Amino acid sequence: MSSTIDVKALGKVAVLMGGKSAEREVSLMSGAGVLKALQSKGVNAHAFDPKDRDLSELKRKGFKRCFIALHGRFGEDGTVQGALELLGIPYTGSGVMASSVSIDKVMTKRIWIAEGIPTPKYQILRRGAYTREVVRTIPDDLGLPLIVKPAREGSSIGVAKVEGYSQMQEAVEAAAQLDSDILCEQFVSGDEVTCPVLGTGDEARALPVIRIVAPEGNYDYQNKYFTDDTQYLVPCGLPEGEEAAIQDLVVKAYRVLGCRGWGRIDVMIDAKTRQPSLLEINTSPGMTGHSLVPMSARAAGISYEDLCLQLLASASLDQQRIERRKGANGNEEGTPQ
Repeated sequence: MSSTIDVKALGKVAVLMGGKSAEREVSLMSGAGVLKALQSKGVNAHAFDPKDRDLSELKRKGFKRCFIALHGRFGEDGTVQGALELLGIPYTGSGVMASSVSIDKVMTKRIWIAEGIPTPKYQILRRGAYTREVVRTIPDDLGLPLIVKPAREGSSIGVAKVEGYSQMQEAVEAAAQLDSDILCEQFVSGDEVTCPVLGTGDEARALPVIRIVAPEGNYDYQNKYFTDDTQYLVPCGLPEGEEAAIQDLVVKAYRVLGCRGWGRIDVMIDAKTRQPSLLEINTSPGMTGHSLVPMSARAAGISYEDLCLQLLASASLDQQRIERRKGANGNEEGTPQ
């Protein structure tokens, strides 16, 4: 596919990396990989760290599109996307609304539940608005073990598996240091898998499912990025039919959130019922040496370099998409004739 992309027509490209979220370290690794890959394809690509440089420089320095390799807040939450919309510079990945909704695990769950997409049962606590007694009784509803995590962080930052009542308060307070909303979620015991999606709308398609086998079942920040102890199985080895069913479910979940470009959805498969439950979506997934989207793409015959180029070529603006729909329909989509 990359052979049909006119590299020169892509113009001067900024790879946005680093930023000021808790995932800065991972973002710098992702960005370095993407930058090298794009340059190897002949793209006029340059590193751009929004922590050190004002985004208005993008316009002044003649950048024509951006590859967003930022993760977490101020990169994956609609804020950078909104700035790029105002600057008129096309960017990779989801638009403003889809990004801002998708980074919020609670809002994502509410939409999925409304659309009949399975996700674990949950309760939400608001920082400063809960009592010790409320915290203590959450396992009565969700059972034990359960998961506590900030509503708007990624890379397993601030995530705790609570095994007993006595651990609840500490886990909630740790998550509250990172977010005003604390998500308490039913724990699903079984296979942990993830599935990337490429494309937009009807053209969105799932890549191969990856099964994750982490040391002692603990797929935390350290085991994600800085050890080689975690096993990633592609092919995933799931029973016949399960992988295809998960791929169909993941594409539906991606579409109902309005995502575009690419994303990756994490899923747990209940060991007893074999029913999948969707945990969360990443709209600016990692592109490091340990990252899962490149791994799945390789299994589908797409090299890291071709993946980066394909994603860059798909860069767009929300406004462009609205105008294209106007052109196709003669008026805005959904507006009466």
